[in-house]
Amino acid sequence: MTTTSAPSVRLTRRGRGLLVLLLAGLLLAAFSVGQRDTQAASVSAGSGAAAPVATTVQPGESLWSLAQRIAPENDPREVIAQIRRLNDLETAELQVGQHLLLPTAA
Repeated sequence: MTTTSAPSVRLTRRGRGLLVLLLAGLLLAAFSVGQRDTQAASVSAGSGAAAPVATTVQPGESLWSLAQRIAPENDPREVIAQIRRLNDLETAELQVGQHLLLPTAA
């Protein structure tokens, strides 16, 4: 009766390079996701987060106009995304009289 051992796995130079590139890509993707979340949170965390402010939607107001009013120095798209998350809004449509919480900077 003969015993055979399983062959060991050997990586070639090209295989090692490919493995390093794959790991670097995964790290870059994870960092990018974390960076995007940090940028979205920067509206209220610029100099310390403050409690959200309640407001009532007035005629003619949109998420864009609200975003420009509360954070004129920030990208309105990021502020809109934060307002939508804060109020659990599935769409960007607002109704007159609707109550919203708006992020504020301290």
